[in-house]
Amino acid sequence: MDEIVFFNPGDSIGNFHDHNEAVKTAQIYKEKQNQNKRVLVVHGVDNKDFDIFLADDVISHDNEKNAVQKPYRVSDRL
Repeated sequence: MDEIVFFNPGDSIGNFHDHNEAVKTAQIYKEKQNQNKRVLVVHGVDNKDFDIFLADDVISHDNEKNAVQKPYRVSDRL
């Protein structure tokens, strides 16, 4: 079963057409920038590309006020 999460598209760390490139970039980003934070590689609902987000940027009921939301399907957790 797919896990659907919501993010503000402006919070994306990167956008890629290739899944392997997205995962590789996410691993490098995590290693260099935020070793203690979880990074998610997500697949857009349009199934055309992959985005990288910090797991802390998931939009929840607590932080959704005036947020532009777009649904994503979690592909990898790093």
